[in-house]
Amino acid sequence: MMLTELTSVPGAALPVQILRDHLRLGTGFADDGMQDGLLESCLRAAMAAIEARTGKVLLTRTFRLALDRWRDATAQALPVAPVSVVNSVTLFDAGEAAVPVAPARWKLIVDTHRPRLASVGTLLPTVPEDGRVEVVFEAGFGAIWTAVPADLAKAVLLLAGQFYETRHEPGGQAEALPRGVQLLVERWRNVRVLGGGAA
Repeated sequence: MMLTELTSVPGAALPVQILRDHLRLGTGFADDGMQDGLLESCLRAAMAAIEARTGKVLLTRTFRLALDRWRDATAQALPVAPVSVVNSVTLFDAGEAAVPVAPARWKLIVDTHRPRLASVGTLLPTVPEDGRVEVVFEAGFGAIWTAVPADLAKAVLLLAGQFYETRHEPGGQAEALPRGVQLLVERWRNVRVLGGGAA
């Protein structure tokens, strides 16, 4: 399995001013915007950490999932959530010839933790020998910061603030998530049962 992020979060969608206010950085000076690049990098790092911890995509992006076989031929779990739409399903043979799968053959099952691509009718189409299937989909709570759930947004700000404050300390960003951040994201973590057999 390989998950590739096809689009990135635009800088304008990041809550740089909110983080600036959270850190109580001064305003009204000629160099107000000088730290915006640093604040943006702290926000991106914090978002990446929170998304990795929870499996939830905070701001909407496009992803491509490549598989050499379906884990379950009736429904394939998607590795991140929430998924709003599946754009395409394409089969590739060993010679890289692409065959789009008709949307009538599959449907998205929306789920907070484990969205799935399910077959319509019997089974998902067979993946060619030595080939792969690629699923392109949109995931995220929304395109703007206010769409992110409040507890996850707060966790990002707290973690980005820590990254900012410890930016000069060796290994300052390599520590485990702070306890307060862990508490905020705990309910969003995906709990696997039965050894992840249905994942």
